[in-house]
Amino acid sequence: MKLPLNRLIELPALHNRLRVFRDRAHAAEVLAQMLVGYRAGGAIVLGIPAGGVPVAAEVARALALELDVAVVSKLTLPWNREAGYGALAFDGTLRLNEALVTHVGLGAAQIEDGVRATRARIERRLQRLRGARPFPELAGRTAIVVDDGLASGFTLLTAVAALRHQGATDIVVAVPTAHAESAAAVLAQVEVLYCANLREGLSFGVADAYQNWSDVDEDEVARLLAERVVR
Repeated sequence: MKLPLNRLIELPALHNRLRVFRDRAHAAEVLAQMLVGYRAGGAIVLGIPAGGVPVAAEVARALALELDVAVVSKLTLPWNREAGYGALAFDGTLRLNEALVTHVGLGAAQIEDGVRATRARIERRLQRLRGARPFPELAGRTAIVVDDGLASGFTLLTAVAALRHQGATDIVVAVPTAHAESAAAVLAQVEVLYCANLREGLSFGVADAYQNWSDVDEDEVARLLAERVVR
């Protein structure tokens, strides 16, 4: 897939390769080097919890930038909590995979129940991770949205839409790894996309870009934010 190279920045040496990062810290180091032009320039780094926050925290530290969090959660099928059919953001922005919803025959009542449960989960996370702090002012600033990888892209696209609603006009996405098709979809909605390890093919897993991979729990996310967030 040919992407507009003037707005997509990748590392050709890592193209289509597997196990290129030791762990999230190493991936963040590589991303920070790609983003060095933003160092101490007033941009804000926004991590997508949970796995994106450790990467975002290291990028923010390396570039001397403010760190915050954009809470987004996927909507999962009632019979398969690992499979998502959309995502909901902290401000109520909702994005559904309409093709999948139709394919699996998900009804309106089931979607409503899923949105309600996901909203409750987001509100709990917001209280835990942000407390009473107002969302940062984004107008006139570059918002660098960071996740640990880009598979379907639904979660990140929902985050981008929510940030637009918050007044962001200059959104940069930075991910260690991404599928080319999802990267193209995200690129259509943002100003620039940085991806160290762009991959193609029928099979794609974010974890396949890492030698060491583990889930990130909310305690770790809260600790990283408490250390870095400007209050």
